[in-house]
Amino acid sequence: MNPALLPALLGAAATLVVLLCVLLAVVLAGRRRTERALAAARTDVDDLRARLDALTEEVETARTANAATPAVLPAEYLITTARQPAGAAAEGERDAGLEPVPARAVWSVTLGEPLLKAVAFGYGVRRALSPESRNRIAFEMRREVKRARKERRRAARRPAGTVDPQDEAA
Repeated sequence: MNPALLPALLGAAATLVVLLCVLLAVVLAGRRRTERALAAARTDVDDLRARLDALTEEVETARTANAATPAVLPAEYLITTARQPAGAAAEGERDAGLEPVPARAVWSVTLGEPLLKAVAFGYGVRRALSPESRNRIAFEMRREVKRARKERRRAARRPAGTVDPQDEAA
């Protein structure tokens, strides 16, 4: 072996060893980061599971406690008392203890649906007026005008009383 080549090979081997060490350090750091994120996610899942168990237990106890009392029918909630004070009940009510529906909920229902329709309409108009849509419509119009012009020229060249073979196929 050439003695001048030996230092170059040793330098390349040392460089390779250093690169492998750096690569190993990067991989181990990434793995530690992943393990920390996994541990944090497991902690979050455990916390959520504990909260869900507590809420489920509350619902079950409320359900068993309310099993003896009759369920309140939705027809007993009057929207007409939304603007009245809580103590002022109408004369025809069966139960003066009913809570009135908040005015905010009434306004939400009253204005929510028309507002949603207006937003949807605005979205459709915005899409229809977009440059892409306008270009597509203009292209189709130009194509239709060219087709009609060719058809008129073809009809003008035909002698009167003859039928175009393309018209027969259609």
